[in-house]
Amino acid sequence: MARAPLLQLSDISLTFGGNPVFDGLSLVVQPGDRVALVGRNGSGKSTLMKVMAGLVEPDRGLRVVPPGVSVGYMEQDPDLSGFETLGDFAASALPEGEEYRVGMVAEGLKFNPETPVATASGGERRRAALAKLLAEAPELMLLDEPTNHLDIQAIEWLEAELTGTRTAFVLISHDRAFLRALTKATLWIDRGEVRRREAGFDGFEEWRETVWAEEDEARHKLDRKIKAEAKWAVEGISARRKRNQGRVRALAALRAERSSQIRRQGTAALEIESGTTSGKRVIEAKGIGKWFGDKTILQGFDLRVLRGDRVAFVGPNGVGKTTLLKMLTGEVAPDEGVVTLGTNLEIAVFDQTRAQLAPEATLWENLTGDPLMAVSGASDQVMVRGTPKHVVAYLKDFLFDERQVRAPVRSLSGGEKARLLLAKLMARPSNLLILDEPTNDLDVETLDLLQDVLGDYDGTVLLVSHDRDFIDRIATATVAMEGNGRATAYPGGWSDYAAQRPEAMAAAAAAAKAAKPVAREPAKPSKTTGLSFTERKRLDDLPGLIARLEAEIAELEEFLAVPDLYTKDPVKFRKGTEALTERQIALQRAEEEWLALEERA
Repeated sequence: MARAPLLQLSDISLTFGGNPVFDGLSLVVQPGDRVALVGRNGSGKSTLMKVMAGLVEPDRGLRVVPPGVSVGYMEQDPDLSGFETLGDFAASALPEGEEYRVGMVAEGLKFNPETPVATASGGERRRAALAKLLAEAPELMLLDEPTNHLDIQAIEWLEAELTGTRTAFVLISHDRAFLRALTKATLWIDRGEVRRREAGFDGFEEWRETVWAEEDEARHKLDRKIKAEAKWAVEGISARRKRNQGRVRALAALRAERSSQIRRQGTAALEIESGTTSGKRVIEAKGIGKWFGDKTILQGFDLRVLRGDRVAFVGPNGVGKTTLLKMLTGEVAPDEGVVTLGTNLEIAVFDQTRAQLAPEATLWENLTGDPLMAVSGASDQVMVRGTPKHVVAYLKDFLFDERQVRAPVRSLSGGEKARLLLAKLMARPSNLLILDEPTNDLDVETLDLLQDVLGDYDGTVLLVSHDRDFIDRIATATVAMEGNGRATAYPGGWSDYAAQRPEAMAAAAAAAKAAKPVAREPAKPSKTTGLSFTERKRLDDLPGLIARLEAEIAELEEFLAVPDLYTKDPVKFRKGTEALTERQIALQRAEEEWLALEERA
């Protein structure tokens, strides 16, 4: 028997500032859907999600949610006014007595519910909004960039949480590894049109290129037809005028169709010019350490960076990755040890706080007012890699239109601010590029282009990122900062580090030992198919998932053991029992999956 949709949008049209965002849009979200919502920055992804959540009223069309179905939306900038702590906000929609749900997700998301709202950072506020949504457990979750401001460990926890849920969700994210692992359908917004593909994000790029190739071919055929009809109109319209009026009208319709087609937005014209060649040894750190009060950031760390290396720095939020970067570039002195910088270094820095941008100044002023980009005697030109260029033309290379040039930077989206900072960064020659969280808020196409640009860059790159896919594509070495002053360098990207880290190797060795047969007769060699990268990653993640489920089961059993809970509050008892049963089933499945994968491994 077919189940009713959780959400249905029919013939939705919406206009902002005279420009249509959507026109005649229709879509359906079914129970169990795991949908990636993708599209260029500015294409309307967040706006569509707000329409789905009922927070934005369309100009025309219908939004239908069946009675009894709850839809939850994770806000990017939640309003926490009126709440004393992050925990108060996260538990605000829960029934009395079910605040424990917030505690169950707070540890995985790495935020303290007792943190006062007044002192909470933007990242902590976003984690509280995500915790609120997960604790409420609606039938449909709408997640807008949930991995922003999460470190890799928290992202992996969230990935495991969403893998095990039965709740339907629609997900916006720039993290390709996250999208590939979780989604089974794709909604693609392109120039106001929404296409749906019944497959996850993994094949999205190929599908997009196929659609665009078909579109280009159709446009080419239409252009040829218009050209042929226009030639006929000039040469043959004088004869038999009345009989040919229909054909004239058809030509006008063809031209109207062609003019109504919206051309695709290009990719940002990213290009980094290497400066003078640096020395072969770019950075050498010997025995460096750093302390902030009683907290040890780093101790006894050695690292040598050679020209052309791409070094990624990973670790939990607050562990000291940015501090280490500043020590390696000479901005911050270590408390012990020595950092030696190579010769002829020209350093360019992309900082995660976007501090190089003046929020109240316009885009124009941010570029022309930069001493390193200003052109003497010219107020409308900037110096781009040694050549003067009009500021509007240069901003167009980074997908800004003329209306935005005179707007203040504070009016830009996160992705637009990142593109503006890249425009400043890439105008200058450099041979050492420092990228501190460059992937936040960038769309997939710009990430692809940035990856290609870094691949052609002759200089050296130091990168901090929580985007596992981006690290895998870029890094030649990965420095893992594990807390308590420990930092270790591993060859390769994130996947290489994940396979080499001690706990992963110890777990694999213990699993192999436990899996050895105990029969007295020699075991016969078993046929194995081996594991793919995704299966190996899943095998590494399952012990953590199993441990988490066991902890949650223990909490729920303790909650249900309260005397007279059933008689005093049967609703809470029923919900707790359902949650316990769900986690017991998930634990059984996880254990069976681990055994199956371990046997194959």
